[in-house]
Amino acid sequence: MFARFGLPVKSRPVVVNGGAGLLAGDPGELFSVMAFTIVNGRITRLDAVADPDRLAALDLTF
Repeated sequence: MFARFGLPVKSRPVVVNGGAGLLAGDPGELFSVMAFTIVNGRITRLDAVADPDRLAALDLTF
């Protein structure tokens, strides 16, 4: 997904609000955070935040 922007983005799994998530970017330079809702072993919802102001307001633990 990020390759089309030409950005070398690292990603890693994280816990978002107690559930599965994915952080894209480095802790000092976040690109986006995605949270997955999983029901019966399947992803049923994906919420993504990429707005720099909203990312800065998140309390993330790495």
